[in-house]
Amino acid sequence: MDFRIALVLAPLAIAASWAIFNIGAAALGQLKNMQTKE
Repeated sequence: MDFRIALVLAPLAIAASWAIFNIGAAALGQLKNMQTKE
């Protein structure tokens, strides 16, 4: 595998995982908030 491919994909993978982490945390917070309001 060419190291340039990894060099390009690594920041994209980090950014994607960070976005999923943040969105997932917000989604879980909203789910908990909805459950407590019932």
